[in-house]
Amino acid sequence: MADLAPAALADDPLVAALVRRCTFPPPGEAVACAVSGSADSSALLVLAVAAGCPATAVHVDHGLRPGSAAEADVVASLAARLGAAFVAVRAVVQSGPNLEERARRARRAALPEGTCFGHTADDQAETILLNLMRGAALDGLAGIRAGPAHPILALRRAEATDLCRSLHIETVADPTNRDPRFARNRVRHELLPLLADLSGRDPVPVLSRQAAHLRAAADLLEEQAGGLDPSDAAAVAAAPPALAAAALRRWLRPAGGGHPPDSAALARVLEVARGEARATEVGGGARVARRAGRLRIEPPTDRPCPPAERP
Repeated sequence: MADLAPAALADDPLVAALVRRCTFPPPGEAVACAVSGSADSSALLVLAVAAGCPATAVHVDHGLRPGSAAEADVVASLAARLGAAFVAVRAVVQSGPNLEERARRARRAALPEGTCFGHTADDQAETILLNLMRGAALDGLAGIRAGPAHPILALRRAEATDLCRSLHIETVADPTNRDPRFARNRVRHELLPLLADLSGRDPVPVLSRQAAHLRAAADLLEEQAGGLDPSDAAAVAAAPPALAAAALRRWLRPAGGGHPPDSAALARVLEVARGEARATEVGGGARVARRAGRLRIEPPTDRPCPPAERP
C-alpha cells in the first residue's frame, strides 16, 4: 500500500506535477472536499493534502441506491491514510422530476459553504455542451469557473484515474454514471466521442478554451451591467439589449443559486420594461410587473399567470 503521508506525497513526481496545475488555497488554509469515492473526488482529496491544505473529506449519501452508504467507508479509509478529517452526511432528495437536478441540490445543501469539488476539464466540456443544449446564454457557455471551489478543473479525468491507480487508492464506480436516462451520461459516452470522431481532435481542450474566452466576455458584460438598475424600467428599455439582459439575469437569478431565467423570459421582461406588456411570468410561478416606471418581482401566487399580460 502506497504511503499517503504528506511528506511522501511531496516526493511523488506525479503528485507534484498535478498540484502545480491546481488552484487550491494557500498552504495552511483548511478546505472541505466533497468526496464520493470516485477517482476524481479521491484525487481532489489527495491533491488538497499534497498542496498543504488541512482537508476534511465530506461524503454525502443520497440513499438512492442499495449499498451507497457503504461507500462512505471507502472514503473514510482514504481520509485516514492521508491524515485528513472525515465527515459523513445524508442528503434528502425531494420527490419530483429531473432526478439529477434534485440530487445536485440536495448534495449542495448538505455540504458546508466553500466546499471544493472534483470537477475536471472533462466535466467542464460536458457542462458547456449541456448548457448549449439548454439554450444557456453567455454565462452558461462560460462553463464552470476555476478557483478554490473547483481546484482541479485544469486536470483531465484520466489523470485523476492514473493518480489513484499509481497510489493504489481504492475508488468507487457509481453505476448511475452510465445510465443513459441521464443527459450528462449521454454527452459523456456518446456526444463527446462523436465530436472527437467528426473533428479528428479531442474536443475537451477546445471547449475549455472557448469557455475561457466566453468567461472573459461575460465578466466584462457583468461589470458593465453593474451600473444599470434592473428595476428602472426606462433605463432597462434604453440600454443595449445584451447589457439589459445581463442586469436582468443577475437580478432574477433564484436565491441560493440555480439557473437564471431563459432567453425567452428575459425577452418578455424587456417587453414589460418597454411598456409593451404589463407583467410576465419568469419561472417558478414568479413574475415581473411594471408599476409607476419600476419593475418589481412578484412572488408566486395560486392564480394562473399567462406568459405575458398585454395592455
